[in-house]
Amino acid sequence: MKLRLRAQQLPILATAIVLVGLFSVFSILFRNFLSARVIADLFTNNAHVGIIAVGMTFVILSGGIDLSVGAVLAFTTILIATLIERHQVAPPLALAIAILAGTAFGALMGTLIQVYRLPPFLVTLAGMFLARGLAFVVNPQSLEIKHALYNAVVDYGLPVSGTASLRATSLTFIAVFLLALLVAHFTDFGRNVYALGGNEQSAFLMGLPVARTKIAIYAVSGFCASLAGVVLTFYKQSGDPSSGLGLELDAIASVVIGGTLLSGGVGYMAGTLMGVLIYGIILVGLDFHGGFDSSWQRIIIGALLLVFIGLQRFLSRASALVGAR
Repeated sequence: MKLRLRAQQLPILATAIVLVGLFSVFSILFRNFLSARVIADLFTNNAHVGIIAVGMTFVILSGGIDLSVGAVLAFTTILIATLIERHQVAPPLALAIAILAGTAFGALMGTLIQVYRLPPFLVTLAGMFLARGLAFVVNPQSLEIKHALYNAVVDYGLPVSGTASLRATSLTFIAVFLLALLVAHFTDFGRNVYALGGNEQSAFLMGLPVARTKIAIYAVSGFCASLAGVVLTFYKQSGDPSSGLGLELDAIASVVIGGTLLSGGVGYMAGTLMGVLIYGIILVGLDFHGGFDSSWQRIIIGALLLVFIGLQRFLSRASALVGAR
């Protein structure tokens, strides 16, 4: 048992080593990289990715997948912009409507997956096309948001050090992460998610609320995707039906690099945070260098993803051998 626990903890240890290593290398290569401002910007610039990755962690821990999150984010941004700018809806009400819509959309997909025993990949793929199509139906082009409340939120910053400050978007990301950390590791819902990912049939035989938990997991993912859309509207001060393309893959990569097994049942919310920061550090590092185009970001993340999938495969086999003995 001790060997198996150590094997499960190795991916997150590897993630921590990669995070520290990348940050150290870039700090040596670039003069101003090691600063409070760069660290604060990591949270601000990647808040929407991080919030989606939090929801995706619950889904992958349960043994599922959600490909609709990028499209739900896009639908949320353009719905909010349209409600505020075209229909003069107060921003708090517009945000609430968008978040409720995203949460309901996730719950609907979870219901289809659970009740009709449909593959999560196919259901959420259909959800991706549906949400993206609805986004273009709401408004086919990007729409700028001009409102005093948005300006006030954008101007707000919690001072950290010198000129560095945590914006409202990054504070939202941190709050969501801390809440998810508590839920995943210290509540019955979190334990049910892990049990579901470990073995759904065993969880059912143990009397755990499998159906309710699975639907709630996808509702949480929808909530996080729509909340990420809210955050993105404050970050860009606009809504765009084409935003979030490929974002679901970035979120999945962050979760897997963070040490969560794609097969479910094993992973840590803290690992997802580190995965998101690794994603952000690669972006910032390439910006500091200036000599690489954006394709190198995909190459590096893809290489890391292959390494971590290989590590997961190796550890799964090692755990199986230990269990057989």
